Amino acid sequence: MREAELAFDESRLEELVVISASPSSRRATRYRGGLLAVGAAVCCGLMLSGPAVATAAAPAAHAQAQAQAQAQAQHEERGRGRLVSAEMLYTLETPQAVAAELGGAGFDDGTVRYGVVAYRLVYRTVDSHGRPTTASGLLVLPLNSERRLQAVSFAHGTGSHKDDSPSMRRGAFVSAPVIAHASAGAAGVAPDYLGLGKGPGLHPWMDIGSETTASLDMLRAARAFAPRTGHVLERKVMITGFSQGASAALGLGRALQAGEDRWFRLGALAPVSGAYDFSGTELPALLEGRLEPKSSVLYAAYTLVAFNRLHHVYDSPGEVFRAPYDSTVEALFDGAHTGEQLMRGTPGTVDELLTEHGRELLTHPTGPLAAALRTTDAVCTDWAPRAPVRLYMATGDEQAATANTEHCQDALLRKGVDAPAVDLGAVDYHGSRHLGSNVAATSAIVRWFGELRQR
Repeated sequence: MREAELAFDESRLEELVVISASPSSRRATRYRGGLLAVGAAVCCGLMLSGPAVATAAAPAAHAQAQAQAQAQAQHEERGRGRLVSAEMLYTLETPQAVAAELGGAGFDDGTVRYGVVAYRLVYRTVDSHGRPTTASGLLVLPLNSERRLQAVSFAHGTGSHKDDSPSMRRGAFVSAPVIAHASAGAAGVAPDYLGLGKGPGLHPWMDIGSETTASLDMLRAARAFAPRTGHVLERKVMITGFSQGASAALGLGRALQAGEDRWFRLGALAPVSGAYDFSGTELPALLEGRLEPKSSVLYAAYTLVAFNRLHHVYDSPGEVFRAPYDSTVEALFDGAHTGEQLMRGTPGTVDELLTEHGRELLTHPTGPLAAALRTTDAVCTDWAPRAPVRLYMATGDEQAATANTEHCQDALLRKGVDAPAVDLGAVDYHGSRHLGSNVAATSAIVRWFGELRQR
């Protein structure tokens, strides 16, 4: 192993960067941890001001500009997006090596043009309460490519273990989309989210605010690191994400369009199989038995545990979980338990998991839970993207009700946005139509983003 370290004085506002080369031989890996391993991956603006066209609009535009400037100053003061470390993970030197890696993970290799090099970045961001913290993510760059690269941000689906994240898995379901985009000539950028990967603490699942800040700050860290590899990231960002990451992708797109970063701008959106209407469509579907039972159990449990950590939904687990699960379920979502352990540690049906009060909370949310879910459900309803949008889904999805996509499409249309819904067909991956939609959508989105880059 060859290692090199570059250290800089903190007082000079430089980062500590550690770059290490891992063995170039291809490791055979098997994705075995987290919800993704067992077929469980769910999910589920302010406009930039232009020239004033009327005197009455000027105060609003001025106030908006001031708000954007204040937000930018705050993130700079907190060091958001500042690179803490960078570690070279692996190199796939030829297109053939990339094709073998993608094929081994079950993904199409038809869009591969370049070899790639992958890095894990650790960077500064903020937690769900706006307090400084760190997070990690995966950056994959094409080899022997153009100096200027367009970034593709990919937000991954649900995981329970800290290793269920792009920078912790090589050539697996969760990292293959990032590799695919980079091998087609883009800079593949994928946040691990808070509490996953190398990030401290617990993961705030389906918390759109922190998913957005983690994604945006990962882009900033990637932009800071890219020149060290001889590259520059262009302004327009193509954004995609799967399941949980579909909502995260829309959150990032909304932030970029609102001008929350001085450099990056929204280029296109391609979310896949999201739970965009989490409280109105997804939760009723899983509670009423219209989705796969075991994954419904896991998502019902994750919803209550994760939202309770941020919003105080219940006082004790026994209020919402039946015995014996009331004494075990919360610990299963500590970032150290694998998907296999979650499968063994939970019942087969929602009725066996939830008390009457627990079911009622998810059926008719009130108080802090209802307020939090309104934020989660707003990713398609409170803004109008000014960039191309395609919504990808697969009929027969057993985990993310396809009515979510219909809801998002209708909401965008009411805002004047025509967002075609692309039905990927009967695409199964390890027996899951939901997971298969990510595999099939990846190659379709790589091609679409490539067409947009050439315009």
